[in-house]
Amino acid sequence: MKLFFSLVLSFFFTLYLIPHLCALAFRFKMVDNPDGKIKKHKKPVPYLGGLAIYFGFITALALTFPFENQMFLFLVGSTLLLFIGLLDDLIVMRPIQKFFGQIIATFCFLKAGFYLKQNFFFNNFWNIPISFLWILIVINAFNLIDVMDGLATLVAICASISFLVFSIYLNHFSLSILIASLLGALVAFFLYNKPDAKIYLGDSGSLFIGGFFATVPFLFSWGNYHQYAYITPIIILAIPLIEVGTLILIRTSKGIPFYQGSPDHFSLYLQKKGWSKPLVLFYSFLFSAALFVLSFLFLNGVFYLPSLFVAIAAFLATWYLILFL
Repeated sequence: MKLFFSLVLSFFFTLYLIPHLCALAFRFKMVDNPDGKIKKHKKPVPYLGGLAIYFGFITALALTFPFENQMFLFLVGSTLLLFIGLLDDLIVMRPIQKFFGQIIATFCFLKAGFYLKQNFFFNNFWNIPISFLWILIVINAFNLIDVMDGLATLVAICASISFLVFSIYLNHFSLSILIASLLGALVAFFLYNKPDAKIYLGDSGSLFIGGFFATVPFLFSWGNYHQYAYITPIIILAIPLIEVGTLILIRTSKGIPFYQGSPDHFSLYLQKKGWSKPLVLFYSFLFSAALFVLSFLFLNGVFYLPSLFVAIAAFLATWYLILFL
C-alpha cells in the first residue's frame, strides 16, 4: 500500500509543480537557448525539471519512508548534486568545478555506506575506490545522455522499473518505496519532457537522477544470490554506461577532451540517419527492456558468466551496427 501511495503521490505532486516551475523559469530567464550545434530545439525551453522531480520524490519519501542516518546522508549527497546542477544551469560552471562538487557528493554517499561490500572479484581494499569510480561514472552518464527530448527521463524510468521489480522480487520492500517515489515523479515529468519538450531536466535533474542510480544498487543484497550478482546493475544501466565509453573513445580519437561537449551522442547519430525522436525513444525502450530480461535471467542463474559475456558482446555488436551502418 505504501509503495502505491508513494508512486501516486510523487506523480501528482510533480505534475502539479511543472507548470508553475515553467512559469518561474521563463520569468527569471532560466531557459535553455538553442545554439544550432547540439541544442537544436526551435525556441527556448525552461530548465528546472530537476526541481520538479526532486520535490515530488522528497514529498512522497517524507510521508512513506523511514528516515535513518544512512538516508539522511543519501539525501545530503543527492541534494548537493541537484544544487551543483542548478548552479551550472544558471551560470555555466567550469568542468573542474562541477567535478569537485560531484566528488564531495560522492564522499557523502560513501560515508552513508553506499559502497561495494564483497570480496569475490577484488580484495576488500579495492571496494571503496571502485565504488567511488562507479558513482562518478553513473552520475555523469545520465548527464551525458540528456541531449534529446525525453531520452534521459525514459532511460531513468526503465531503470527505475527494473530496480523496482528486483526490489519486490528480492523482498526489499522498504527499498521498493524509495524507488517508487522516484518512478512516479519521472513518469509525470516525462509527460512534459517527451518530444517536443516543454521543460528540460537541466543539469540539476540529470545529476540528481545519476546520483540516485549510482547509489541504489548498493542497497541490494546481491551477494545472497550468487557471487557474480554484483554485475546486475551494470547490465540494467548499460545504455548510459555505453554512452560514456563511446563518447570517451570518439572524443579522444578526435583530439577533443572527453569532458568537452560534442555532437557524438548515440541519439544524435540516429537522428542524423533520419530517425525521428519518438523512434529513438522507442529504440532505447526496447534495448532497456532487453537489458532487464538479461539481468533477470542472469540473477536467477539462467545465464552464467561466459554466456553473459556472449550476450553482452551480441548486444554491443547490435548497438554499434545500428549506429554506424
